[in-house]
Parts: sequence; C-alpha cells; structure tokens
Amino acid sequence: MSFLASARKYRPQRFEDVVGQEHVAMTLKNALKNDKLAHAFLFTGPRGVGKTTCARILAKVLNCQNRTDEFEPCNSCDSCTSFNNSSSTFNIFELDAASNNSVDHIRGLNEQVRFQPQKGSKKVFIIDEVHMLSQAAFNAFLKTLEEPPEYAVFILATTEKHKIIPTILSRCQIYDFKRIPVGRMVEHLETIVKQEGLEAETEALSVIAQKADGALRDALSIYDRIAGSVEKKITYDDVIKNLNVLDYDYYFRFVEAMVTEDLSKVMLIFNEITQNGFEPDLFINGLAEHFRNLLVAKDAATVQLLEQGDALKKRYLDQAAIVPSSFLLSGLNILNNCDINYKMAKNKRLHVEMSLIKLTYINRALSQQSMAMPSEVPTTSNQKRTSNVVIEKIEAAPKVVSEPETKIEKVVKEEPPIQKEAIEVNEVKAPESVIEVAAEKEEKNKVTADTSVPSLDLSSIMADVEAEEEDEDKAEEVTLEKLQAAWEKYEGSTSHLKVVKQAAVLGLEGEKIIVKVGSKLAQNALLQEIPMVEFLRKDLKNRNITWEIVIDESLVPKKPEKPKVLTSKEKFAQMVAVNPNIKRAITLFDLKPEE
Repeated sequence: MSFLASARKYRPQRFEDVVGQEHVAMTLKNALKNDKLAHAFLFTGPRGVGKTTCARILAKVLNCQNRTDEFEPCNSCDSCTSFNNSSSTFNIFELDAASNNSVDHIRGLNEQVRFQPQKGSKKVFIIDEVHMLSQAAFNAFLKTLEEPPEYAVFILATTEKHKIIPTILSRCQIYDFKRIPVGRMVEHLETIVKQEGLEAETEALSVIAQKADGALRDALSIYDRIAGSVEKKITYDDVIKNLNVLDYDYYFRFVEAMVTEDLSKVMLIFNEITQNGFEPDLFINGLAEHFRNLLVAKDAATVQLLEQGDALKKRYLDQAAIVPSSFLLSGLNILNNCDINYKMAKNKRLHVEMSLIKLTYINRALSQQSMAMPSEVPTTSNQKRTSNVVIEKIEAAPKVVSEPETKIEKVVKEEPPIQKEAIEVNEVKAPESVIEVAAEKEEKNKVTADTSVPSLDLSSIMADVEAEEEDEDKAEEVTLEKLQAAWEKYEGSTSHLKVVKQAAVLGLEGEKIIVKVGSKLAQNALLQEIPMVEFLRKDLKNRNITWEIVIDESLVPKKPEKPKVLTSKEKFAQMVAVNPNIKRAITLFDLKPEE
C-alpha cells in the first residue's frame, strides 16, 4: 500500500476532532441547532489550521442522513460515505481558486447553482484560496452570493482576507481561525505517534511544534520527515539534526559563561556553533529569544508564557534566578542592535563577537554605572546631600569577604539592591553545576582585580565620603554678588543657553538658588545643562547648593500694540476734543464735516 501523508491520513472527520478551533466548531453547531445557519461563510486564518477541514465537515453535516443531536456527521450513511470516498460530486463542489480564478470558472459555478441537489437537502460549494479570484470573477460572483437558491450554501476559505473586496465580505459570515498553541499540537502529535506504533520524546515533539509556527499541517509534514528517518523512537537529537535547529543547551551554556565573565568559554562555544554550520544571525536571534524566556521566567505569574516542556521550564527558572533583570534588558538591547546592523557589517563574525564581548562584561559595566550615578545627578529640591546617599553606595558595593568567592556569587552580590532583594525572597540557589565549574576555575586562578576596568571597593567609597563631608564642613557663605559672578563665568554649550542666562533673574533663599526664566523652553535648556550645578558648587565652594528653576511670564517683554487706524469721523472727533474752536467755526460758517 502506498504511503499516505499524516496530514491526509489523520484529517479530522468530526468537529470534536478539530484541534485548537473549538470556538468555530461550537458556533457552527449552535447555528445548526437553532436552525439559523447562514448561506455564505468565510473561513479566514493562517495556513494549516483547519479551514478547509471545517468546511468539509460542515458540508457533510448538512447532508448527513443520520444527524445526531450533537450535530456531527455519522460517517456511515450514503452521503457521508460518498463524500469520504470523494464521489459526492453532485452535492458538494470544491473549487481551487488559485488555479480556477477566471470569470469563466465562476460563470460555470453559477450554472451549477441553478440545479437542485440530487441527494440530500443542500448543495454546498467550497471555494479554497478565494482571494486569488480576479476582479471580474468577484463581480460575476456577487449576485449569486447575495441571493442564492434556498438549497445553496457557499463556504469560502482564505489566508489573506485583506485581498477580498468589501462587497464579498459584507455578504458572508466571517469566522477567524487562530494559530494552534504548541501544547495542543504536542498532545495531537503524541496521539498520532501512539497510533503509528512509535515512541517520541516530549522535547522532540515540542521542537516540531515550535518549528511549525502554529500550523498543524506543517507539524505533521515535519513529523513524517522525522519518522521516516528513525526506526522506533524519535529523539530530541534526531529532530535538531534533521531540522538544523540550534540546541537550546548552547544558549544555557552561553549565559552561564557570561554570568561568570568567562570570555574564553564564550568565544569557544561560538566557534563550535559556526563550525557546525549555523549562521551567526540565526544564533543571535536564538540567543535573544533565550534572554526573553529568562525574563519571562523571572516572575512566577508569567512562566505560563513559556511554550516549553516542564523539564525545560525548570531549567529556565533555575537560570533566571541567578541572572539580574538589568543584565537581560541590556543584553536584549545589544542583541537587537547586532541583528539590525548584521547585514551591513563587512566582517560579520567580528561584528557578532564584539556583541558577545559586551554581553560578557555587561554586569561589570552596569555595576560601575549604578555606583557612579548618585554623584552625577544634580539635586533639584530643598533636600541637602545627607548620609542616606552614603548608605546607598555602601549597600550597592561588593562586600568584603575573608574567603575567595565564586564569580556567580560575586555577580549576584554586585547586583543593584532591588534585584538582590527579589532573589533573596524567592530563595532560589544557582544550579550546582554552574557553581562547581566556577569554583574549580577560582581554585586555579585566585580572584584578582581586573586592570582593564577599575573596581570599586569599600575603602575607596569611604574615602570619597570623608572628602565630601570635609567639603560640606568647609562650605562658604553664598551671596548674590558671588552667585552673579559665577553665573556669568560659566560658558554654556550653545548660543541659545547664553541668551537664556542673560534673560534669567537670580535669587537666593539660604543655599538654594532661585532662577526665574520667562518660558518653558528656557527652563528646559537650563535643566538639560547638568554640569552647570556642579560648576556653581565648585566655584562658590559650597557642596550644599541646590537650585530651582521657576517660570515667570512677566520677564517676557510684551509686544507694543499696533496703532489703531481711525476713520475720518473718528479723526474729526479727536480734533474737536483737542480744540473746541473747530466746532464753533463749523457752526459760524455753516460747514458740514466729511462723513
């Protein structure tokens, strides 16, 4: 017996067998139950999700001779049997609009509509890929679709609804088919594997379902390809080898090496991937998706978004516990930029390797940035610089320990305070395999300071704090004259800022500088000039200085009003008001002023 593809062999014969489209099946069955079935349907959605299958099942139900209360075809009566054997050409017509898209084909269909069904009560016309019809064919079909005979039912199927003219859409009931979830697809594949007498690993079927991208027909085609190359069991290795899929284990190893800042391991793994024939851009997209999955696994409420097996979900949860969110967010940004600029890069391998180097040392860069940020942001309120900032710095700094610590532990401790608290609440420990690898490496190479990136320890922070406290104790009194002199000395970065400085009005409230400007634009210009506050503090020798920028519209000079244009009568009235003798002369000489 010749081989029959699984997509045809296991095509659903009843509504209850359709996978992932329960909303469509339930609506059609309720319409049949209430006897409110339309005469024209449009089934739209992605490829391979069951549009044509549902159309055929509906056609069978309409002419089934033993229809049950569940409104499912019996598949045993003459009508159902002839349809299953593709011999019901008098009651059900199928037209492939991709190859029969001319006006003549539609005219032939219109002729068939005129004849009543020879068996059953309905004559069903299924038009697949209806968006391929020409404009003339659509127009020829309009009248028949709008007012068909009582026995005619039209079922149109398409993957591109936007290509169908609105006059056709308005005459149909539209049913939207959705992509089939990975979990449902895996369950269906497991059922088929059992019926075929084979065995399959859940992870292998999960990869097939993800590769199918929501289309069950594609998943069955991939399954046939894999099943034909194995004997009795489909394994994960068989699937990734046949589909040329990059093993997710590479991505877990990459993140482990990046968290421990093991650059040599990162470069060796990437070299192994390229030698296995995988394109670097494919790897970059896969790594970005891995980062996304780790970010999703950070919160127990979003773990359900991972379309993976239970074993793989646990690996994501374990690794997400030791990777800071700041690392993942910054890493996604780096990978996105790498993907965007990949095609323009001349040396593509070097382009990807530079991104991997950035990812390897991203935790150190984020730690340096978080330590430097409090002293760089100017104070814009009445609050003075207090020891609270000092406490924040000390809490964010790495703790001094007596024993050598592994790089995993070091990175977790260097994480910003918010992330650190989140990890402690969850009480999730790093996988033992990762810690053991890092520990073995530390036994060979003792932890030393990296000369390329200066490290921040507790002693240097305390020295900075003592220097700042000493400066605050020696703060000089600020007067308006000194402030005005320092204000004029500062050189703005743009000519626009110089104009703003000249138009601003300065005032003092203790150690708080009040700057009045005439517009929102001027206020924004000063707020963006961050070095200006630090300059004033140094020049006036007072670290406690703060400033507040206020908008005062009275500083904007008002435009002079344009002189009013007077009429002749108004001019004469003004002249009389200035010189009353003019009116007396008019009366004496009987004059009439010009209107």
